Amino acid sequence: MKYLDSDRLLSDKHDILKKIIRKSDKLEEAKKLFLEIHAALHLSAVSDGKPNETDTLFADLTPQEFAVVPFVKGETIAWAVWHLARIEDMTMNILVAGAEQIFNSEWQRRMNTAFTDTGVAMDGEEIIKLSKELNSAELLAYRNAVGTRTREIVTELTGEDMKRKVSPDGINKIRSEGGTCTNSEWLLEYWGGKDIAGLLLMPPTRHLMMHLNDCCKYKQKIRKEK
Repeated sequence: MKYLDSDRLLSDKHDILKKIIRKSDKLEEAKKLFLEIHAALHLSAVSDGKPNETDTLFADLTPQEFAVVPFVKGETIAWAVWHLARIEDMTMNILVAGAEQIFNSEWQRRMNTAFTDTGVAMDGEEIIKLSKELNSAELLAYRNAVGTRTREIVTELTGEDMKRKVSPDGINKIRSEGGTCTNSEWLLEYWGGKDIAGLLLMPPTRHLMMHLNDCCKYKQKIRKEK
């Protein structure tokens, strides 16, 4: 499986979501559509339990395969999952919900890593270090916890919430908690210019599509090399 077979369908749904997400009279339709897209991009345990392509992607991966760099100077599946989970966690919990992120010292211990940021500015050596030290089972468990909380947050959003601008306090909180590093400060500027609807259209949806497709490509390359 090089790419998610459902990618085109999800992209079409995402295009519809973009058109209705800020319309007050379409709020429930938008939230339902968001949850459909989001469910397909997380393990089925996060939503309705029906097997999906994300299950297939991760089901038979070994811990070693998570850490393989399939292309020269490239990323790993472990890095991609970490990157997706950290960004969804911080944007949804801190910026959207105004709450605490799920990531804490206990999750850090369980995943066995010293890193705290999104990984977007990591060089090759840092990607390899992160990938080799991460406990892949706990990494997926963390991502599941993030996805579950996202769904709870979205269910409670109002029409006014969708148009609410991202709070500078939330941006500062991400910075103070090590969510970004010196070379990834641009992320905070990017998120800071969004409203809540704008966040929903990227970190927990479109962003997942892009990197999960990368993971499918990496998995195929790894298996082909074997």
